[in-house]
Formats: sequence, structure tokens, C-alpha cells
Amino acid sequence: MAHLPALPGTPRYDREKGVEHLIERVRKDIEHLEHSGVDAIMFCNEDDRPYVFEAGIEQIAAMTRVITETKPTSIPFGVDFLWDPKAAIAMAHATGASFIREVLTGVYESDMGLWAPDVGEFMRFRNQIGAENIRVFFNVVPEFASPLGSRSEVERAHSAVVSSLADVILVSGKMAGSEADLSVIRDIKEHIDVPVLVNTGVKPGNVKEYLSVADGAIVGSSLKIDGYTWNPVDPDRVTKLMALVEELR
Repeated sequence: MAHLPALPGTPRYDREKGVEHLIERVRKDIEHLEHSGVDAIMFCNEDDRPYVFEAGIEQIAAMTRVITETKPTSIPFGVDFLWDPKAAIAMAHATGASFIREVLTGVYESDMGLWAPDVGEFMRFRNQIGAENIRVFFNVVPEFASPLGSRSEVERAHSAVVSSLADVILVSGKMAGSEADLSVIRDIKEHIDVPVLVNTGVKPGNVKEYLSVADGAIVGSSLKIDGYTWNPVDPDRVTKLMALVEELR
């Protein structure tokens, strides 16, 4: 993960430092990640707390600039916007990204209130802008939210693939940095035929166990200084994790 500091228009944005600060901070994180051998990088507006369902124009403009000026040159990259999938796919299309990550199916009680994404509208928008080549990672166990209804994680994941055309399924813990339930990942893997990735909580102590089941992992918090989500990337932590990953390959 390449977590952006707060963008313009959000409560934690630093007006004095401005957008140039965002670029400088993210560029350093990208360099550390790329040079330490990760397979891909995903940009995310992690510090735009509290999150919204519809991106502001100022957020999209600033994030697009940051991605354009700092994107890696040797590996693929993706885009995640909390929580506006149309903004994510539009930025991905404009910057040359290969994938996005979003919550696109289901209904949830969440920190933002009732969360009811419209995957049909999103997929039509993806088609309208010519972004069909951008893979869509569906998070079917979102952080900071509880599903409404009685369907299991396996049923939601299967439906996301069959009915909503998910390219990849993601399974998260209860919040950023928390461990995902390995048994849920295993159950989903047995019932669908697209890649299943663990979305949160991966670190050196559990990466072997997770990658014995999951097809891959998205890693953010454990690669930061002191393991704190909103800190800069710690290159030593990245090197340590990737050395274990290489052994597992």
C-alpha cells in the first residue's frame, strides 16, 4: 500500500504543506516499496478520515496528480478510493493503473452509515469510459462494517463472482491492520474460481500461514514505521517481509 496523507477538502489536510508535500511523502514510500521487491503497489487515500461515499472534485484532482507523478515504473499499480468506486476506476483509467480495490456488493452497517454500493451502475460506468481492462478487486468482508442479511461470506463471494463479475475477491479483518479470518479465506477458495487475496493483517509472523491458502496479500500497516497505518513506509520492514515471501515462492 502507498497511503496518501489527507487530500485537499478533507479534515486532516495540511494546507500549509500543500499538495507538494503529498507528492514528496508518497514518492519516498513508492521508492522504498519498489526497491524492496514488492509485486505491485496500490495507492489509497487512507487519511481522508472520516470517509465518504462520493469523492470531491478536489480529492480526485489531487490524488490523480500524486499518482501520475509518483507511480512505479517497474511494477503494476492500482488505485483505491475510500469509498467511491467510480472515482477509483476513473483515476485508474487516467493514470494507467492495472486494478482497483473497492466494496461493490452487499449492504452494510458501517462507520459511514448505511453502505449500499451499486455494482450495476459501477460496471456500466467502467464500460462507458473504456476501462474494461482494469481488474476489479471486490472486498466482500469490509473493514469498519457489518453485513446486513443472513448470507455467509462464501455466499457473498460466490455471488460477487457469478452475478457481479468480480475479477478478484478480498477478505479483510475488522479494521485496517487487523488479521483476516483464515478459515473464511479457505472456505471461499473452495467455492470460487477467481483469485482470493487476504486484504489486511499480513505480517512476518503470519505470512506463511496466509499464503498457504490465499493467492496473494495486500499489505499496508505492518510495513509502516512502528507498524502504524498512517506512518511512512519502513524499508527494513518491507525487506524482511519480502525475504519471507521469496522463500515461500
